[in-house]
Amino acid sequence: MSSTEQRVAIVTGAARGIGAATARRLAAEGHAVAVLDLDEAACAPTVERITVDGGKALAVGCDVSDSAQVEAAVARVAAELGAPVVLVNNAGVLRDNLLFKMSDDDWDTVMNVHLRGAFLMSRACQKYMVDAGFGRIVNLSSSSALGNRGQVNYSAAKAGMQGFTKTLAKELGKFGVTANAVAPGFIATDMTAATAQRVGMGFEDFKAAAATQIPVQRVGEPEDIANAVAFFADEKAGFVSGQVLYVAGGPLD
Repeated sequence: MSSTEQRVAIVTGAARGIGAATARRLAAEGHAVAVLDLDEAACAPTVERITVDGGKALAVGCDVSDSAQVEAAVARVAAELGAPVVLVNNAGVLRDNLLFKMSDDDWDTVMNVHLRGAFLMSRACQKYMVDAGFGRIVNLSSSSALGNRGQVNYSAAKAGMQGFTKTLAKELGKFGVTANAVAPGFIATDMTAATAQRVGMGFEDFKAAAATQIPVQRVGEPEDIANAVAFFADEKAGFVSGQVLYVAGGPLD
């Protein structure tokens, strides 16, 4: 992709983990990337790494569950980088607990960041995609969408992301916009480290135990997910829409 054809991508939750790896991968593919996270200062390392590697990036602070902040953030990206035509809805949080212990706030926080955030970001960006006659929306689901003990909120949100994705594909396809979802299995991130802590295991032991249950005999890395997202975001993937790709090192039972 030449500089005159450079497309603008927004990656939410891009200060670390899967989001940061995805932002770096899209920048390497030639996109200008808005690195969006709740804390703008936390985006600096991702932006710096992209810049050092010769890419173009912008740090943007935004609470994706807040409509006014989303509209302001997307408008800023359009003004400073250009019209965003690639959106990766990656922002997420965990509030794990068993159902009888789960608070209203545990439920609402997870739903607001994952589902409301994806809705608000997609709504704000789709007008730029429609005007351009080109768009790519990639939503992060999870293998937890199939159900996972202690994650009734997260599982419901990630299953909801799949229905959200399929509906976007149907609504926006005629405008040249595709929508797909990537559903990671076990990926070594701060979130899975927090899960290890919650169940009282060291992270290395937690990863080793998880790897024994994965056909490829290793846990995933953020770059594994970034690779899948990059495929869906590519211009060549224009006939792939409404799909959910499980990136989990093997089939899931």
